[in-house]
Amino acid sequence: MNLNEMKFNEGARRSRKIIGRGQGSGHGKTAGKGHKGQNARSGGGVAIGFEGGQTPFFKSMPKRGFTNFNRVEYAVVNLGDLNRFEEGTTVTPELLKECGLVKKQLDGIKVLGNGALEKKINVTCNKISASAKAAIEKAGGTVEVI
Repeated sequence: MNLNEMKFNEGARRSRKIIGRGQGSGHGKTAGKGHKGQNARSGGGVAIGFEGGQTPFFKSMPKRGFTNFNRVEYAVVNLGDLNRFEEGTTVTPELLKECGLVKKQLDGIKVLGNGALEKKINVTCNKISASAKAAIEKAGGTVEVI
């Protein structure tokens, strides 16, 4: 078989619907739009969700809650997760992302005091809880808040 011999399967391609052409097409006069009315007009029809003047469903549902557009969301890392690093390592947000402890940095990294830290490491983060800071300093490490 050559490229010039290839054909589409039967019924795979349909010819365009020809409207408003009088004899033969079967779509003359009103072009399949019926007689007058909103949908027969150019640009006619109703918006998505319009229910004929009845109160739309989305408006009748109760509205709840509040979204604070100033919200600051931190990616969280626990102390127990920091044991995977070698003694004396400086843990930065870039290093945490690189090793897969955080997927996205969001608005910054926050270190929480969940778990026990057995190694002396230096932590650089955007925010840290008081218990995490105390545990890192007790293990002999340092904390730097960016």
